[in-house]
This record gives sequence, C-alpha cells and structure tokens, in this order.
Amino acid sequence: MLEQINSFVTWFDGIVWGLPLIILVLLVGILMTVRTGLLQVRHLPRALKYMVKNEEGGTGEVSSFGALCTALSATIGTGNIVGVATAIVAGGPGALFWMWIAAFFGMATKYAEGLLAIKYRTVDSDGHVLGGPFYYIENGMGRRWRWLAKAFAFFGAAAGLMGIGTFVQINGISDAVHNYFDKNNEWTVSLLGRDYSWTIVITAIVVTLCAGLVIIGGLKRIASVSEIIVPFMAIFYIIATLIVVFANYKAIPAAIVEVFEGAFGLRAIGGGALGAMLVAMQKGIARGIFSNESGLGSAPIAAAAAKTHEPVRQGLVSMTGTFVDTIIICTMTGLCIITTGSWNIGLKGAAVTQNAFRSGFSFAPSLGSFILMISLVFFAFTTIIGWNYYAERCMEYLTNGNMKTVKVYRWIYIIAVFAGPFMTIEIVWNISDIFNGMMAFPNLIALIALSGVVAVETRKYLKKSVNRN
Repeated sequence: MLEQINSFVTWFDGIVWGLPLIILVLLVGILMTVRTGLLQVRHLPRALKYMVKNEEGGTGEVSSFGALCTALSATIGTGNIVGVATAIVAGGPGALFWMWIAAFFGMATKYAEGLLAIKYRTVDSDGHVLGGPFYYIENGMGRRWRWLAKAFAFFGAAAGLMGIGTFVQINGISDAVHNYFDKNNEWTVSLLGRDYSWTIVITAIVVTLCAGLVIIGGLKRIASVSEIIVPFMAIFYIIATLIVVFANYKAIPAAIVEVFEGAFGLRAIGGGALGAMLVAMQKGIARGIFSNESGLGSAPIAAAAAKTHEPVRQGLVSMTGTFVDTIIICTMTGLCIITTGSWNIGLKGAAVTQNAFRSGFSFAPSLGSFILMISLVFFAFTTIIGWNYYAERCMEYLTNGNMKTVKVYRWIYIIAVFAGPFMTIEIVWNISDIFNGMMAFPNLIALIALSGVVAVETRKYLKKSVNRN
C-alpha cells in the first residue's frame, strides 16, 4: 500500500514539475521582459543601488534590505549546492547555461512580483502588513478570484510545514554534520527502536532551539537575523568557491566552452544533439526555477513588508534576489563542479560539490569539506526561518487573520523541525515539491492577468524618475 502511494506521489510530482509548469514560468518571464522593456538589463545598476540603500520614510514593517534578506534567506538554500550538482550531473555542463536563461527571465518575473506585492498589500492601524500573491489576486483581479488566492495560501502553508521549510532543510543540515563528524556511525543512540548517530540528535536539538528563538520573535527578528546571516553566508560561500575555481584556473576556458557546447548539444554525435540539448535545457531550467523561486509566489510575501511607498522600487530590489541566487551563487557552484571535473565521475548530490571543494582545497581537503558543511548548515537554517514567515502569512490569510491559529501553526512548525532528522522522508520530499509547484499556478495566472498593471506602473515610475533628474 505504502509503495503504491509513494509511486503515485512520485508520478504526480513529475506531472506538477513537468514541462507545462516550466514552460509557463518561462513564458511569464518572457512576457514581463517584453512589457517592461528589458528592465532587468537596463535598470540592473539602479536595482543593485536600491538593494543596499533603504527608502526614507516608507510604510512597512522592515527595511527593503531586510525584506530582501528575508526572501533570500528562504531562496538561497541547499538547491544552490545540491540542486546545481544534480542538474549538471543529469544534464551536463550545458545545464548551467539554461539556469542562466531561467534566471534572466526570472528577474523580470521577480520584479513584477515585488511590484504587485507593494501595490496591493494591506496595512492595518497597528502597522501590520500582509501582502503577496493572495492579496494581489484578491485586490488586483477582484474578490470573485478569492478562491484562487485561498488555493495559493493553502498550498503555501502546506509546503512550508510538510517539507520545504522543515523536513528537507533539517535533513540537509543533519546529513552534512553527520557525514563530516560521524560518517561511520561510531557514536550511536537507540531511539524508538532505531539507532541514530549522536551527531543527528545533537544537531536536531541545537537547530530547533536556534530556529525556535528566531521564529517566535516574528518577522522583525527573522529580518534582523537574515540581514546578518544572509550577506555573511553569501560572501563566505563565494570566497570559498573562488578559491576552488582559481585553484583550477587553467580549466576555466575549457569549462566555459563545455557550458556553451553542452547547452546546444554540440558535442553529441549525430541525431543525439537535439536530445542532449533538451536534457540540458530541462534540467537546467527546472533547477534554476526551483533555486531562485521566480514565479512560485513565495518572495513577494516578504517583499510586501518592506518600508517603501514605491512599488517599482521594491520590484527592482526583489529582482536582485534572483541575480544573487542564480547568476552569482549557482554560477560559482557550477564552475567549481565543472573545472574540477566532479560532475562525471559517478557521484551524486552533495557528494559532487564536496568532491569539487576537496579538489580545490588540495592543500587541506578536510578544510574544503568543512567549509561546504558549514555552507550547507547556514543555507538550510536560513531557509527554515524564511519559509516559516511565508507559511505563517499564508496561514493568516487562509484563516482570515486568526492569529491564535497562526501561533499554533508556529509551534507545530518548530516541532516539525525537530522531528525531521528522525524521519524517512522520501515521500515527504515529493509531497513538498508538489505543494511548492502548486503554489506557482495561482501566482502565474495573477501575473499574466496583472501584467498590464506592471507595465503601466513601470512607465509611470521611470518617467517620473527621468523628470526628477
């Protein structure tokens, strides 16, 4: 019975994350690129300036930078390490090129999400902000579409609790710590009839306590912690990857060639070129979307809380999230893997990136493994706290603002974090993927319906900006 359920869930996961969703996300990105006049290229410098320069006197709960870091805390995760490795192993180096394509159009999508989040958010008399896809669906498309907003909120709350914010991330942390400190299970303890390494038990306790202390503090504490951890972990990881890449600097030109040849199947023999190109395209785009979450509707929930009066300004700030996540961090991971040749030696998942780091830190391979372990811990931990905020806001909308229910959900979420390392969760990962993917459909429908609003708001702001200058 369980095998049949698992088979069905795996099959349905493949349907949800199949070509229709990937194509729809890309089409929305292309639509937003056209309607905003290639804004992600023309105004990227302005966006990067806004990213670190908060607006004076805006309405909201946290700074624009705090809102961006909250979104990045949930976006930059194990996908930047494990997801990139999986894509390149399955689709070859060319998958990295298609991740860039997904990110390029995804920047326009993320811009539109951030803009609409501010334009249609609600702010009560206490200054509490609630916004995101549910409110730009209800307030932008009309109340007759409220059922679509409720569907998004349901899938978001379920995705947060049933895997993407809890089980998957804490398992990533516990596995990384376990593999580094007690790979051979030399120190074990028996719990509920099963033997677990002490490293897993200690990790579960420490991460749950740390996450609980942050989560109980609400958005402002999540944002303040994210403002410290996210820039630190991003810079720390980028420096580490630069060491690996420069240690193999002679392989960089060949790696770049491999990326572009692999993207279009140029190395495949005869009729295999098209097949190789399609595999690279599918794996690269799918992992790119999963990593930067453009189009899924999660990031605008955090963007809605930013202290700003200008929807376009926050849209530009939100856009930088995809740039940092994929164009910078995923690219560095990919170059590490390709320049060290770690992608085609029979390894899978995190082991691929670990091999690249050990190779790059040839003067101290254990240091390379330690750095990757620390990176995985930080990436996954921030995803836990970031997704808690997303899921709670979904729950708040779903229950019409019943904060008692939200607080109960918060405690269940914390308990799920603790329980994660002790669960066999292959089916939970698939269920989590399904809910995460199902979030995208209501959001993408809204983006298409409100693309005209995005275009008008963009023209007005940019015209005003030119006149001001």
